[in-house]
Amino acid sequence: MELSGSRVLVTGGSRGIGEALARRFGAEGARVALVARSAAAIDQLAAELGGTAHAADLTDPRQVGGLVERIEAEGGPVDVLVNNAGMEGVGTFDDETAEDLEHLFRLNLLTPAELTRQVLPGMLRRGRGHLVNISSLAGCAVFPGMASYSSSKAGLSQLTAGLRADLRGTSIGTTLVELGPIPTEMLDRVEGCEPVRASFQRLYRLRLLVDVDREVVARTVVDAVRAGRRHVRHPKRALAFPLLTEAPRRVVELLLTGVQARVGAPDEQVIDLRDETSVSRAPEAGPR
Repeated sequence: MELSGSRVLVTGGSRGIGEALARRFGAEGARVALVARSAAAIDQLAAELGGTAHAADLTDPRQVGGLVERIEAEGGPVDVLVNNAGMEGVGTFDDETAEDLEHLFRLNLLTPAELTRQVLPGMLRRGRGHLVNISSLAGCAVFPGMASYSSSKAGLSQLTAGLRADLRGTSIGTTLVELGPIPTEMLDRVEGCEPVRASFQRLYRLRLLVDVDREVVARTVVDAVRAGRRHVRHPKRALAFPLLTEAPRRVVELLLTGVQARVGAPDEQVIDLRDETSVSRAPEAGPR
């Protein structure tokens, strides 16, 4: 997809990975629309990038309802939706409240699904669009203390695979981003849970995990959208985990070759294992 002049909506765009993504898309000439609760932060970043800012609490269904329509009314159609906003949820499952679960699953899974539902009809009418979901390696490798977070991210990964199947034969692309530890405030809070911290430390010692810089993530995500690649995965050394999870999806995709996803749509069944090259070849930070 040509990014220059495209409009890119990034949720959770006030800091961390979202801010890095916004800056990278902006550097490629995209017009960025930012969504976050922190109005002051996204106002400042939007002014810097020449984009638009839309303060909203993405855990509130009333504020999410019609959000894409309001954003498009202020700056034109959304060409790329980046569902980046998310929250950590760590601790033993029986200690979580009903409100904790509601907020986590809404922000990590229900809101991305709803925003996708809102943006897709326009993309399909225009014959142009790309969907990016920022998931986690926790969606396929679960640590103690992360049951709710991991299951929400597993749902987001499976949703992305389902969308890819649904949209086969159209011009709308999808990219699933599955990430390990990225040095952010969220990672600091996650490691405040002792079982999670101990689990991370063991995999660091085994050299199965390393920290990856958010700018590396942003660069490879933007490259994947431009090239139409379906996956971005970091760190490379943990690639076996998402590949094992992806294997049944690929097998079913092969078994369904020739089955039209949409009435009247051409069958464009293409399975290209090379899309795993969307993982960055840049050096990663060493284990801590």
